[in-house]
Amino acid sequence: MPREPKLQRWTDLIAALLRRHYVATFEELARDIPAYSDTSKKHDAVMRMFERDKDELRSFGIAIETVLFQDDDGEASGYKLDRKGFYMPYLSLAAREGRQGSQPMKPDKYGYRALASLVFEPDELVIISAAAQRVRSLGETILAEEAQSAIRKLSFDLPIPPPDEGAEPVVAMSRAMPSMSGMLAERWVDPGLSHQGEDVFELINDALERRKLVDFDYHTMSTDRNARRTVEAYGLFFLSSHWYLAGRDVDKAELRNFRLSRMRNLNVNSSRAQSADYEIPPGFNLRQHAKAKQSWELGDGDQNEAVVNFRGGTGASKAAARLGTNVEGSPDQRKFRFRRLDSFARWLLSFGGEAIPVSPEQLVTEFERQRRETHAVYGESR
Repeated sequence: MPREPKLQRWTDLIAALLRRHYVATFEELARDIPAYSDTSKKHDAVMRMFERDKDELRSFGIAIETVLFQDDDGEASGYKLDRKGFYMPYLSLAAREGRQGSQPMKPDKYGYRALASLVFEPDELVIISAAAQRVRSLGETILAEEAQSAIRKLSFDLPIPPPDEGAEPVVAMSRAMPSMSGMLAERWVDPGLSHQGEDVFELINDALERRKLVDFDYHTMSTDRNARRTVEAYGLFFLSSHWYLAGRDVDKAELRNFRLSRMRNLNVNSSRAQSADYEIPPGFNLRQHAKAKQSWELGDGDQNEAVVNFRGGTGASKAAARLGTNVEGSPDQRKFRFRRLDSFARWLLSFGGEAIPVSPEQLVTEFERQRRETHAVYGESR
């Protein structure tokens, strides 16, 4: 968080730019900014301060423009801030089909009457809500927080519906749907399925409809091996750009997730065609099952428990720590369950040293291997 003097300079600079309709030189702006007009400071030091302030404000999305122009002394630099690009438009909801809309609050004497209004249709708000929830479901902590922040800001002026009132962010089904493969293949793209086309969806759709066992050759990334699997199919869900089949692995007697792009030679049990081979447990909820998953929790490998030490104070590391559970007597450590060793280690590495695995040993080893390889590519960290 900037110290108060810097925050005051930023506020003064933004105000000085916004009150001007034309390009202003530094000398003109400095008259309205006490920190820049302080005669006890050297001119070069003030100019460096000004350049740093501009760069930092631009990094926050405040588009201060530098404009070159000719004056009596030759080429000079001026600065401006477009009001239309700085302020959000007034937001409102359109009335439709007997439903009452909303109007933006009328600006008071200090408001900007020239700002445009942006009118949303009710269906558009449903899409926005669903899109934000979809981003949150991807398992990327920083993106999830940004999406939540955007929804909070929009909700100040608009009646953003909760996700369950609109389109679902994770497309999931435990029952067959008409023309499922065509609809899903057009709406969501999984590049890894190109070798199978839509046949895999048709086969799984048939299995779901009749509650028939499916068997397929499956490549497990953690062991780099192929094996034949027999599965009671519970449903499909889409997460992190991939389709997954949730179902009970008959041989292992466990609920597992199988990525469709790693399946080959999928067959549906053809015996007793009109009789169900199994029943989906009454307590199983596919939507909740899909939403609860991080990328490192997916897969058909054995579930392992990890202990991670969080030693950073950033919002990203704090949010990541909340995904785990408490370790008694160790407030800085959290427990996680994972199936994909490489994915979990890669996720921890993304926090730049603020999340360090403590156990198990194979996770520590994999984390260190990825750290060394990353270091070799990018050099020493600052």
